[in-house]
Amino acid sequence: MHLPAFVRPVGLALFLIGFAVFIYVLTLGQFQLTDNVLKQTLKPAHQTVLQPRLAPLVGKTYTSNLQFISDVRGVITTYNNEQEAKQNWKAVIYDDYLFDLTKRSTAGGPADQGIWFWLSIGLAALGTLLYALPRLNDKPGIRNNGIMRHPATHRGWIGIIVGTFLIGFYILLYFYPEYLTNWTALVDPFSRVLNGGPASKWFLYGFLYTVAVVVMGVRMLIKYRHSRYQQYRTWSVMAFQLFFAFLIPEVMSLLNAPYQDLKSIWPLDYDFFFDYEINAKLQAGTLGIFMFVWGTALSTVGVPTITYFVGKRWYCSWVCGCGGLAETLGDPYRHLSDKSLKSWKIERVLVHSVLVFAVVMTLLVLYSYFTGQSTLFGFIDSYSVRKAYGFLIGSIFAGVIGTGFYPLMGNRVWCRFGCPLAAYLGMVQRFKSRFRITTNGGQCISCGNCSTYCEMGIDVRAYAQKGQDIVRSSCVGCGICSAVCPRGVLNLENGPVNTRKI
Repeated sequence: MHLPAFVRPVGLALFLIGFAVFIYVLTLGQFQLTDNVLKQTLKPAHQTVLQPRLAPLVGKTYTSNLQFISDVRGVITTYNNEQEAKQNWKAVIYDDYLFDLTKRSTAGGPADQGIWFWLSIGLAALGTLLYALPRLNDKPGIRNNGIMRHPATHRGWIGIIVGTFLIGFYILLYFYPEYLTNWTALVDPFSRVLNGGPASKWFLYGFLYTVAVVVMGVRMLIKYRHSRYQQYRTWSVMAFQLFFAFLIPEVMSLLNAPYQDLKSIWPLDYDFFFDYEINAKLQAGTLGIFMFVWGTALSTVGVPTITYFVGKRWYCSWVCGCGGLAETLGDPYRHLSDKSLKSWKIERVLVHSVLVFAVVMTLLVLYSYFTGQSTLFGFIDSYSVRKAYGFLIGSIFAGVIGTGFYPLMGNRVWCRFGCPLAAYLGMVQRFKSRFRITTNGGQCISCGNCSTYCEMGIDVRAYAQKGQDIVRSSCVGCGICSAVCPRGVLNLENGPVNTRKI
C-alpha cells in the first residue's frame, strides 16, 4: 500500500488545529458561584465560616476563570491567614476546594457541547496517526535520517516549545488543577460511563496518558515493523496501559472496589503502604485483601524472581506505564540521553538515593500504622516525610521533570535518575540475572546507531567493539539497539548467570 504524499502534511495540519482548539477550550464558558454549589462542595463546618465571606461573589457572572479563581482563592486565603495569626490551627482550611468550585460553577463550557472533544483531542489524535502512516511507504528498518539535526527532535525551537508545554501542564495538574477544569469537562462523558461519576483531574490525566500511549504506540508499530520483538513489546505496553492502568481501575471504582493500577508495584507505587490505602483494601473484603497480598508479593517475591530469569525488561519495557509513555510518546527524543561517564555517575547516585528515600519513608509510614505514633525518636514525623516524598519525587521528579524534560534530556529521565523500582530491578539484573545483551565485536562497523538510539545513556558501541556483554543495571532491555543495528551485532539473551561477560 502506497499512501499519497499529501497525507503527512494533512496529518500535521489536523494535529496543529486540534492542539490549538485544545488550548482554546481553556478560555470557554462563564462562571457563576451559587449557594447550591457551595452546599455541594464545602464541608458543613466550612460552609458556616466561608459562605458569609463568599456571599459577595454568589450570583456574580465571570467571563474568565482566571478572575473567578483569583477571587475565590483570595477569600479562602484571607480567612486562613486570619486563623494562622490567631494560631487557631484547627480552624485553618486545608481542603483544596478550588477545583470543584470552579468546575461546578462553569456554565456554557465544553461539557455542554461534546463537539469540543472531537475538535480538540479527537482531531489531534487523528492528525498524529495520519502523520505517522506515510512511514509505511519507506523500507522497513532504521537509517541515519537526520534525527540529530531536526529542530523538533534535537533541542531545537520546536522541542523547546513541546517541553515548555509539558512542564506547564504537569505544574498545573499537580498544583493548580482548577485552571484545567474545562479540559476535565471534555472527558466527563467517558468518566460517567466508566466509573459513574464526573471526571477528576486524575481521570483527565489517565485519559490523556492512555491516548498518548495508544496513538504513539501505533507510530512505534509502524516505525519498528521490521522487528518482531518491538511489535510484541509495543502491543504489550499499549494493552497494559489501556486495560490494567486505565479501564479496569475505573470500572472497579464503579463497582465500589478499591481503585488500583494493577500493574503498579512498590516502590514506584509509593503510597501502596499508606494507612488510607491499606484500610481501603482491608475494608473492601476478599477482593481488597487479594489486591493487597498480590501487590506485596509482587514487590517482594515477583520482582527478584522474574528479574532473575529475564532481566528488568519484563517490567520496564513491557508493563510499566512510565516506560510505556517513554517508549511511545518519548521515542522521538530517545537519542538525547547523555552517554557520558559523568552522567552515569550522577545517575547511579540519584536513582539509588531515591530508592533509599522510598524505603525509609515506607518504613516510617508502616511504623505509624502499626503503633499509632506519627513521630519516631520524638522528631522524625512520618507524615512530613511522606509529604516531602510525594512533592519532591512523586510530583516534581516523576512528573514535571520526568516527562517535561523529554525534549531536553531524552525520554527516560525519570527511569534513569529517579525511579526507585528501576533501581531495585537494576540491582537484581546487575548481580543476579540470566539476562544480558551479547555482542559480536568482529562484525561491528562502528556506525553508532546503537549508542544513538539507546535511551538509557549507555554507550552500546563501546561494549560492542570490545565484545562485552551489556549487563548494566540501567539497561531496560528495550532492544532498540539490536533493532537499529545493520549487522546483527547485538542480541538479547538469557543464559546461566556465570557465563555473562562483565
